[in-house]
Amino acid sequence: MSIETAVQVGIRSRLAGTAGVTALVPAGKILDRSQRPIIDPSIILGEGHSIEDEDALARDRWRVVFTVHVWKKEPGLAGVRSITWAIRTAIRPARIELGADFHCVDCHVTDVRHLRDPDGETAHGVVTIETLVEIVE
Repeated sequence: MSIETAVQVGIRSRLAGTAGVTALVPAGKILDRSQRPIIDPSIILGEGHSIEDEDALARDRWRVVFTVHVWKKEPGLAGVRSITWAIRTAIRPARIELGADFHCVDCHVTDVRHLRDPDGETAHGVVTIETLVEIVE
């Protein structure tokens, strides 16, 4: 499994296992898909990229930056703000589980944006999560 996939699986597991998130978006609506969602509300596991941590001389640490998209049909942004807050709260308390090959050194939300979709009916939230991952050898 790639480091990015391990982080995606860990984030999804944390979100789907957190009551504060699933009270707003059922676990079955936390998805990895490449199209605009028709499911309301939904959390879509999005894009990511990895950067080698230059401070680790062993070259065994990577920063994985990952986006999570929140979609909700609503006239304003209040509902999507509640969901992004629940995501922040879910990520904050402890490191995410990454399986046997990787260790989560740190994981935190670095950015949250709330947007009005051009369709005039949908609110969109974008949460950026940064994870410092160490390769277990």
